[in-house]
Amino acid sequence: LEEEDDPEVRKQIIKNINGDIKFNAVSFNYEGSKEVLHDISFEAKAGTVTALVGSSGSGKSTIAGLAATFLTPKNGEVTLDGLDLSKIKLSSYRQHLGVVLQDDFLFEGTIRENILFPRPKATDQELKAAVEAAYVNEFTVRFEKGLDTLIGERGVKLSGGQRQRIAIARALLANPKIILLDEATSNLDNESERFIQKSLEVLMKDRTTFVIAHRLSTIQQADQILVIEDGQI
Repeated sequence: LEEEDDPEVRKQIIKNINGDIKFNAVSFNYEGSKEVLHDISFEAKAGTVTALVGSSGSGKSTIAGLAATFLTPKNGEVTLDGLDLSKIKLSSYRQHLGVVLQDDFLFEGTIRENILFPRPKATDQELKAAVEAAYVNEFTVRFEKGLDTLIGERGVKLSGGQRQRIAIARALLANPKIILLDEATSNLDNESERFIQKSLEVLMKDRTTFVIAHRLSTIQQADQILVIEDGQI
């Protein structure tokens, strides 16, 4: 991480953020390959939902990665409330960022530990609120040890829908201003799908959200839909 967060360049610390994100003529290419994004410009106003749709390899994941500071533009800039994201200290930005990715990294340990990961000192009440809002309790009540059930190698094997709900609970607990969401449609049964749809509504409310959208319901609820083709909108 040392290299990624270059202290010479990334000096700005942000405390309170509004959550306006702007892409100004952003181009990007991965090391040694041709350009993936060409001159992308758009604005995601604070508290709005931007759906990114497009075929595989169109560049939508790259746009999400740039908004999350996992990638830095080759040309142009991504700004947060008017500040160049590439100059902001990563840890000070990422504490405002919630990420729910397709194969969210759940680690070996209890369900409780996994949800508390971004905020180990959260109160029981905060934890309970996140667990209920993400409908995690809907399946943990069936486990003998509830939230203290082990997952992973020696523990229970969770379904894709259950894993995603744990990831959503974790993001809710972190209470970020900016949400990056890759909607996994694979391996979701209808019941899970219904619960996840409801929990995402709670998660996305009043937060600037970028969603790589697969479900029509999410796309319909977005404030703006960016269709990405060959690295352009």
